[in-house]
Amino acid sequence: MANITIKNIPEKLYRQVKASAAAHHRSVNSEVIVCLEKALTARPVDSDSFLAEVRALRASLGKLRVTGRELGLAKRSGRP
Repeated sequence: MANITIKNIPEKLYRQVKASAAAHHRSVNSEVIVCLEKALTARPVDSDSFLAEVRALRASLGKLRVTGRELGLAKRSGRP
């Protein structure tokens, strides 16, 4: 198995990896390997299945319609 050394990891990123490793009951090394596998492993998307899921979700929402004005107000709500 190959080894790799990663230098100059930003402290904030290291803390995030360490916290994630603890949450998953893994070592930091194992957590980094899992993160790399997730990031680099291609997952083919079946477009027909994806579209079927989207259509089913849309149908479950009924006739929910949002206007551009309502969307803009929602985006700005709670902002100074």
